[in-house]
Amino acid sequence: MGFSTLQDYLTDWTLEGRTRRQVSDTILALAEASMLLSEVAGRGALGGQLSRVVNNAGEFDEQKEIDLLANRMIVDALQSAPVAAIASEEAEEPIALKPDAPLLVATDPLDGSSNVEANVSYGTIFSILPRHPSSTGEAAFLRPGSHQLAAGFVLYGPQTVFVLTVGVGTHVFTLDREAKVYRMTARGLDVPSETAEYAINTSNARHWDEPIRIYIHDCENGANGPRGHDFNMRWTGSPVADIYRILTRGGIYLYPGDSRKGFQQGRIRLIYEASPLSWLIEQAGGHATTGRERILDVIPSTLHQRTPLICGSRNEVDRVMRIYSGHEFKSDHSPLFGRRGLFRALP
Repeated sequence: MGFSTLQDYLTDWTLEGRTRRQVSDTILALAEASMLLSEVAGRGALGGQLSRVVNNAGEFDEQKEIDLLANRMIVDALQSAPVAAIASEEAEEPIALKPDAPLLVATDPLDGSSNVEANVSYGTIFSILPRHPSSTGEAAFLRPGSHQLAAGFVLYGPQTVFVLTVGVGTHVFTLDREAKVYRMTARGLDVPSETAEYAINTSNARHWDEPIRIYIHDCENGANGPRGHDFNMRWTGSPVADIYRILTRGGIYLYPGDSRKGFQQGRIRLIYEASPLSWLIEQAGGHATTGRERILDVIPSTLHQRTPLICGSRNEVDRVMRIYSGHEFKSDHSPLFGRRGLFRALP
């Protein structure tokens, strides 16, 4: 067909050493699991009650049938890979596999499962780390995202795509359903530095902190405000779908912390969601931050730690960071259109 496969790409990449071969074997195991999950996702209701809630994991989190199914598929697939332990959103503690194996995997097996019933895209996120020399328990995973050896996600939609970085750019592989292989369809993604699209859940606007209010307020004012041009808002409720759109055509994704109980640090998990997504964005030329610091520099303190996540086109992400730092007020933020300006709406 003229498209190199995921295995071809990894074979070329692994020529330089044993660790790369081990990472490659793990990526291919995850790819196999994702193909099986893609078949399940493609059957929808014909495959059973995939969206049935089977457990409430905390005040805001529900486990659905497909969450647990995806988790089992990934754990089963990694049994044969050189992986010491898996940190999964669906497991309170790390799942031990081979204690002496050289790698760790952190994963959200099914990101966006609330969209299953609506037939909206959802996905699998993964991060591959070197095994900690003295532990395969929770402490082994408490390292910044800059330690990742590989990161990626699979998006299950009209197409199933496998988005991957091993530190040399971000690439897209599309599932050839007939041949049952992933074929490279985009190499070296480059997120545009400028954008006219933003993704945020505006139903939470009354709970945002002031920097996020200011940034979105300026976008909403469009050509009539200090930005001088119009913006479009896109929001699917599935981070992988929004991030994939941003990787392919630019944009900014914002899931900030807010004043609601349990949401002060946002809802995105740092280790197995924000860190891999941020590395993919950075490898494509974008930026990723909490608003105050680079995501990949944040050192986790707990396995399921949450974090604000603002990522995408670098000029927009940098603008948000300037607002957080206060520099935007001192430079080009317009008091005429600002929330503290002449036309500020009363709360």
